[in-house]
Amino acid sequence: MRDAIEKADVLIEALGWIRRFRDKVVVIKLGGSVMEDETALRHLLVDIVFMETVGMRPVVVHGGGAAISRAMNAAGIEPRFIQGRRYTDEATRDIVERVLAYETNEALAAQIEELGGRAQPLNFRTTNVLWGHRLALPDTDGSSIDLGYVGYVTKVDRTTIDNLCYAGQVPVIPSMCQGDGGEKLNVNADTAATAVAQALGAEKLMYLSDVNGVRRDKNDPASLIHSLTDAEARELIASGVIESGMIPKVEACLETLERGVGKVHIIDGRLRHSLLLEIYTNRGVGTEILRTAGAH
Repeated sequence: MRDAIEKADVLIEALGWIRRFRDKVVVIKLGGSVMEDETALRHLLVDIVFMETVGMRPVVVHGGGAAISRAMNAAGIEPRFIQGRRYTDEATRDIVERVLAYETNEALAAQIEELGGRAQPLNFRTTNVLWGHRLALPDTDGSSIDLGYVGYVTKVDRTTIDNLCYAGQVPVIPSMCQGDGGEKLNVNADTAATAVAQALGAEKLMYLSDVNGVRRDKNDPASLIHSLTDAEARELIASGVIESGMIPKVEACLETLERGVGKVHIIDGRLRHSLLLEIYTNRGVGTEILRTAGAH
């Protein structure tokens, strides 16, 4: 009986959050080791089905770096990275398109359907919803560095995504966009998720990471900071508490907040049901970063 009462208490705690987020759009960025862990990925997709079932509108944006690297290795193509971004020649771009935009994208949508949800893969052979331009990085001498078929998103087809959400389907979007003249471009998955969240006016953007969020001591999971304002996050970067690989992720979060998204979360996607625990419990399991009151 005690177990049954505890379960009821959990449901009551969740009730307030379920009501609050009903009809709200939440963009979920899938990538990294989570995509390689079948069990973790399955639990995350179950969470997404649950979210849609109780009235939220989840939108999935995904990468697929490890699967792309394996396919390139099988084809005998050596990966090249410039300033942390994958250089994408035509042969690499074709692999990215096949592995990311078709195989991974359609497999994720099919898995959501197998788990009882409804999903729509949005790729170049179904419906493309991301458009953009080629990305050039500035070099130290002021010239630009060509990254090949790498792009950034300038336009999102909000109508198509909204219509799917209203129809109870989960849009599943690969991190590629269509450029000028119809060329297909590889896009960083974090920045693609940011563009989608901004275009949809999302309530939340959730980055599924390999760590449990922002920590006061990067080596101590127990030092997790559950909630930060954008101003506090900037102070932690300046003071060196947020360092190395976490800096670009937090900076992406801050940019997303500046573009109008309400809250950004960094959570460990390998933790079972981390999405539900972060959204539907009072304390959460990751770090939420929110705009300072009155900030625009």
